[in-house]
Amino acid sequence: MEDGTRRDAILSRYDEKQRDFLDFVLSQYATVGESELDDGKLPALLELKYGTPMDAVRELGSVAEIRSTFLGFQRGLYEGESN
Repeated sequence: MEDGTRRDAILSRYDEKQRDFLDFVLSQYATVGESELDDGKLPALLELKYGTPMDAVRELGSVAEIRSTFLGFQRGLYEGESN
């Protein structure tokens, strides 16, 4: 599957607000590099995008939901990559 097609298929699993955040993550990844996908970068990405952690929670749901979205998106990006 082409990268753009896989990306679109993965993003279609998420609601509009989640897709907006994940698009932001991808733009950071393209600008800064693979390190932006590190789980430890999630708080900084949320602050950069939303200003405060509470603003991110208001937009995206609980911290657990946000983390699950972030990690699930990454799994989707890399699944089947070794095929």
